[in-house]
Amino acid sequence: MITTAASATQTPSTAQPTGTSAATGLTSDFETFLMMLTAQARNQDPLEPLDSSEYASQLAQFSMVEQQVQTNDLLANLTAALSSVNLDELSNWIGVDVQGATTFRFDGQPQTIFTRPDLGADASVLVIKDSDETEIDRVSVPVSETEFLWAGVDASGNPLPNGTYSATLESYLRDELLSARPAATYSRVVEAQVGAGVVMLTLDSGLVIPATDVVAVRTGA
Repeated sequence: MITTAASATQTPSTAQPTGTSAATGLTSDFETFLMMLTAQARNQDPLEPLDSSEYASQLAQFSMVEQQVQTNDLLANLTAALSSVNLDELSNWIGVDVQGATTFRFDGQPQTIFTRPDLGADASVLVIKDSDETEIDRVSVPVSETEFLWAGVDASGNPLPNGTYSATLESYLRDELLSARPAATYSRVVEAQVGAGVVMLTLDSGLVIPATDVVAVRTGA
């Protein structure tokens, strides 16, 4: 699924930005309005002068319209900027496996977890938690290894149900905890959209991350 703003096709030689046209027309109308007020003031009956508050009211109303048109112009420019994102760039993310330190989806198949032990550590433990942040297993892993194949079982060796899990690597030196870092896994991208000027990726685990958090990419199987 790709989320983006719709855009209309225009002929380059004849198309003109709507906001520019509206602003030009508004400026012309405002000058005409001031000329009319000036002429009205010059030709008013000295014995029955116009109420100055009426002038102020008319100017205030016109100013509100001017601000609304400018706001619409800014929104139109913002929409155009978002629409300019290359659709190919978004579509290329769909179905791709991306690596990041995020939760991952377990579907019954062994999951490769990428770890990074702390420098100087003499022992490390991989901590697995479920979607409720409940710890379900602690596995000792060699500090020399950076990849670990998790079979998807609990501490007793019982198969775990399909669902969303997370992994954290704890590094130790002489039984003292040095660090606890989220481990990285591959997750499938199911949606790509633009948010706040950044491409946001929705993973099969349901997590939404910015594309800048991705550290590796591989073609989805």
